[in-house]
This record gives sequence, structure tokens and C-alpha cells, in this order.
Amino acid sequence: MKAGKADIPKYELDHFRHVHRVEDQPSVFGCNNLAKDLFIPGFELYSSRGLVSSVGPLRSEFYRISLTVTGTLDMQIGLEHYHHQPSTISFTYPNQIFSKNNISADAFGYYMLFKANFLEELLPAGRLPIEFSFLSTTGTPLFQLSDVELAGIVALVKKMDEEVRGDRPDRYRAVQLYLYLLLLDAKRSYERQQFDDPAATPVGHGLVSRFQKLVGVHFLSRRQVADYAQLLSVSANHLNKMVKEVTGKTASDSIREMLGQEARSLLRYTDNSISEIAYRLDFSDPASFNRFFKAETGETPLSYRNRHQ
Repeated sequence: MKAGKADIPKYELDHFRHVHRVEDQPSVFGCNNLAKDLFIPGFELYSSRGLVSSVGPLRSEFYRISLTVTGTLDMQIGLEHYHHQPSTISFTYPNQIFSKNNISADAFGYYMLFKANFLEELLPAGRLPIEFSFLSTTGTPLFQLSDVELAGIVALVKKMDEEVRGDRPDRYRAVQLYLYLLLLDAKRSYERQQFDDPAATPVGHGLVSRFQKLVGVHFLSRRQVADYAQLLSVSANHLNKMVKEVTGKTASDSIREMLGQEARSLLRYTDNSISEIAYRLDFSDPASFNRFFKAETGETPLSYRNRHQ
């Protein structure tokens, strides 16, 4: 079901399955081919068997945990690009723009989707990003697991699968606890790696990462580099210099890239007309939007939409 005509695409968990799953895929893992009355409210679990060939860019209202066991894929969260390889775990949180593509033929793994309130009985509201920094703007959303760590997390995923597909008493509570244990195991791995190499982030990368995350949040209302320099308490010239050194692009290029992601999401997942999208994104007229989109992607908005229908 597409988002409403004037809405920025933002998927709720209950209306998201058609976006990420292939229809009639025979897998019987997790929620795939599960009777509707057995679904656990606020939580879904899948293996990568039956995942569509590419997802996004889109925005969703839930948390996502992805675990790659074999193979590779590319993932983008906002402006930041990541590469999954074997033993990679990654996280996204509500309202981030997310995409996944270039999934290798031998890729296999698992992913979990859960609403922000799913763990409220274990953690007070708002505590998730504080307890687990990889679920917040301050953390790194992707990292590698050791063989032992991977085996432990896969074992928890399989325990969740048993609960999801079974009909045992207190299965909702059991899945909550297994998910919380998975997050704790991920936190231990994350903190171990930070302790092992506290100087792993080169000078300037931290500033650029914060800039990219801010752009992901504010790009619709803040289009000038000076806006972000002020938020980061640096000069616009210094911010431009650091972004150029780290990414090879200007800070303005980054803002345009984020705007291009939003445009692609609107074209792919809504029935808004191209004129409506142009005005929604604050372009002066559809022709300006067409020029912008072609410069960013190499094709017109119409050709992009037709290619993804």
C-alpha cells in the first residue's frame, strides 16, 4: 500500500511486508508464511530467503537489526554508505532513510523489525538509544562480530524463531527477552571493539559523521552549509574542508544527495505526481526539480519512476 498523496513515505511495521518480501516465497522461517493470528504484535523476524533484490530508499517507523552470515550487500543510512560482509551486524532506528542493494548471490542472514515500544516492559520509554548507542545518532550502526559472538547471536535468533512459529504460553515475553539479550550481546561486542582501538576514527571523521547524521534529520528544512556549521559550532569553511577531505564531496553535495534520496523514495513509493513532488521538496517549479534529479541520478524523474514500477 503506497503512502498518501501528500505524505513523505514512512512505513509502519504492519504495512511494510510487501516492500521487502517476495510474494509466494516458500521459506518457513520466522514470520514468513506464518498464520496471521500467530504474529507477535510489534515484532517480525525473517531470514534473507525471500528478501527482494533491493529495498529503498525509504523511511520507516521501527527499528531494524540485520545480520549477515554469508555473502555481501551494500547498505546506505542517510548519507553514510556501509558494506555488509560475513559476520556483520547493523542497526537502523525510526525515521532514518535506509536502502539496501547489491546483494550477492551467496548472501544469507537474518533480520528483525520491531516497534519502539516493543521493549518498554524491560526498558523505560526513550532508554533504547541511551542503553545501546548504535541505536542513536552518536553511535556507529554497523560493525563486525567475532566467530563466537556471531554464533551466540545466531543461537538467539533461532530461539526467537522457535517462539514466533510455536504456540507456547508467554511467547511474547520470551521474544522480548531474547531480543534484549541479543542487543546486550551486540553491545558487548561494540564496546569491546571500541576499547580495543579507541583511536580508530581519524581526526575529522567524527565531525563529518555528525554532519551527515544532522543532514539526514534536517535536510528538508535546512539547505545551507552554514545551518549545519552553526549546529556543529564550527565555521562553514572548516566544515566544507573536512567534508571534502573525508568524502571527496562538498558539504553542499551531501545535502543535495540527501534530497535526491528523498526524491527517489517519493517517486518509487508514492503516487504523487512529479509536480507535487517538486513542490513538496520546495523546488520553485517542476522544471527545476527535473534538472536537479537528472544531475543527481543521470535520468529524469519519470524514467526513474517507470523503471521501478
